[in-house]
Amino acid sequence: MDKQADERRLERLRSRIREFPTGPGLYVMKDTGDKVLYIGKAKNLRSRVASYFQPSADLSVTRSPKIQEMADLVDQVDILETPNEVDAILKEARLIKDIRPPYNTQLMDDKTFPYLEITTREDFPGIYVTRKPKEKGTRLFGPFTAVSDLRGVLVMLQKIYKFRTCTLEIRADDPKRRFFRPCLLYSINQCTAPCAAKIDPVEYKKSITDVLRFLRSKRSAIIRDLNQKMIAASQNRHYEKAAMYRDRLKLIESLEKRGTVDGNVQPEAFASDPTKALVELKRVLELPQDVRIIEGMDIAHLQGSETVGSLVKFIDGRPFKDGYRRFRIQTVKQVDDYASLAEVIRRRYKYALQGEELWPDLILIDGGLGQLNSALKSFHELLLEHVTRAEDATLPQTTTLISLAKKEELIYRQGWDEPVRLTAHSPARKLLQYVRDESHRFAQHYHHLLRSKQVLPDS
Repeated sequence: MDKQADERRLERLRSRIREFPTGPGLYVMKDTGDKVLYIGKAKNLRSRVASYFQPSADLSVTRSPKIQEMADLVDQVDILETPNEVDAILKEARLIKDIRPPYNTQLMDDKTFPYLEITTREDFPGIYVTRKPKEKGTRLFGPFTAVSDLRGVLVMLQKIYKFRTCTLEIRADDPKRRFFRPCLLYSINQCTAPCAAKIDPVEYKKSITDVLRFLRSKRSAIIRDLNQKMIAASQNRHYEKAAMYRDRLKLIESLEKRGTVDGNVQPEAFASDPTKALVELKRVLELPQDVRIIEGMDIAHLQGSETVGSLVKFIDGRPFKDGYRRFRIQTVKQVDDYASLAEVIRRRYKYALQGEELWPDLILIDGGLGQLNSALKSFHELLLEHVTRAEDATLPQTTTLISLAKKEELIYRQGWDEPVRLTAHSPARKLLQYVRDESHRFAQHYHHLLRSKQVLPDS
């Protein structure tokens, strides 16, 4: 790009950025081909994005040569406003994991944000910081954006409510508890020692109820009280006490730095053991070979008009993000999921037929028997284009097609008359739900910003 063209690019970007809001949100840097280069978050979108394109800015010195290289490629910047900085942090992480922009170096792995987990169904519930919540019997808060603050809050709350944080299995009907020697936390009055029968189950659960009430509340009264005590201690020159109140105040306020379990979904945190799931899948579906590659498809209608198809790929039971694809539906003008699915199948698997990509071991369609039959018909029509005899128009023997129906979670398999129903905690069922839900989420997630990401070319 010559110097004059580069100056015109920068002036166009600066002019657009001057119209950006000054609140929190995400910014998405794209090149001339609409490819996402970088995703970032900001407290002040206008100020943050403008800092990349200041006339006097030398990003190679103030940030890094790689950021300078990225800024030189940027042709447009999209933004997504968020209600607060916490929401921006959580959304940024989700987008980076989905898109894997080349100039983002952090948040590219499957590491999740932590939760506060309360094992409410136990006789003596424990409270823990975890990135891998239990499958059932717990109450979750989060995800939280700062694990160090969350651990600090847990220590402070334990001093007040004296709940357990150990992983011992403690039953109220165990008579041997009264002979058990409690740990140091009981000695320093930081735990009521249910392990040693030092507290009645009913009394203990009252303290857990108080913790739940505290976590669900706005905590404004507590914050106001701590703030008043901090000011009073400072005015009386009790500076150590004032500092203590200040630190407690910061920890309490850090509880607001969290999302919601349903609103900020982290599917990686709830995945089942992939090895067990794949072994069970092979057995339940009576497959001739081990399952290594699973692809899931879904159709979504966005903003009432545009239809998009998604494809997600799992290898050895884990998401393979580089294999994710979105498809703008081009040949279907009305809302028709069956026809849209047929287009996705044609555009994706023509490459496998041409030997340019591998066939998966398992293809999962979102839906019931109708969706499965429609997909089988679409595959048959696609295969007919590449064989001379109709009887040869069948899927490779190593590839099996199934569908998973919502609500009842029934599994329909090609060639079977009756569906399969697995238990709610079956590893195989959880893996299929993960694939299905991931394909649905990927079809819809911030599509208005990212709709051109990895869309395959027209046929």
